[in-house]
Amino acid sequence: MSGFLPPFSPSGRSALVPNMPWFYSGTLLTVEYRTDPANVRALLPPELDLAPEDPGAVAFIWADWQSCSTGGTELLDPARSQYLEAFAVIRCAYQGITYSRCALIWVTTDFAIGRGIFQGYPKKLGSIHMTRVMNHGKAAPRVEAGATLGASLAAYDHRLATGRWTLTEPSDTNGFVNAHPMLHHRVMPSLDPNEQSQSLWQLVTMGGIDADLGQPWKAEATLALHDSPWDEPATLLPVDEVISGYYREVGVTFNGGRLVEDRSSAV
Repeated sequence: MSGFLPPFSPSGRSALVPNMPWFYSGTLLTVEYRTDPANVRALLPPELDLAPEDPGAVAFIWADWQSCSTGGTELLDPARSQYLEAFAVIRCAYQGITYSRCALIWVTTDFAIGRGIFQGYPKKLGSIHMTRVMNHGKAAPRVEAGATLGASLAAYDHRLATGRWTLTEPSDTNGFVNAHPMLHHRVMPSLDPNEQSQSLWQLVTMGGIDADLGQPWKAEATLALHDSPWDEPATLLPVDEVISGYYREVGVTFNGGRLVEDRSSAV
């Protein structure tokens, strides 16, 4: 039996996720804003601290991805390569080092959820849409000053987030909140209901390699968050002050991470 994640089969073709490395090309729309640092602290486990500088800073990001594994077979079957995601990134500190950390995230495909469970991203299924940039015709903006773009997120038929961007000028950065290596927890409760321990509890860090990054653009941006009976971005990370918006095309490779700490139980 073979495959990276179940279901396994003799050929490995049935696996939800193929073997690493995974290659990504995509477009990011980011709104950075500030919330009360107490809101960020509430989303951090006790072993992590707030970032020492601007601890209430948050990045809410929409991403339009095309991804594949070695050989690029998925690119010829776009349902297996294309998906969108929307996610909130906060920052934290561990043993004196500042990290980025994904606190909330929604995606549009099952294989993206599978990769997220493996990486420690708390991925859920959502409905996501983004304005597409194209270079011909009147039905799409180009990357230029004055271009306007929008994005939306819903889950279980409830609108959770809406973003708007007006590009202003090229930027030296794509923001600072999502600019560090990720620090995530990989967890799985014990199957035995009498056991309080975690069968899997790992603190891991990771980042992309072989980055191929386009010119970032700064933007005037707005962000509206909403709660539903099943999701609570507006309550968990409310917007107090927008810092800036950004647009960028990116390419990156994921080929694993590094174990920082392991408290997994043998049970």
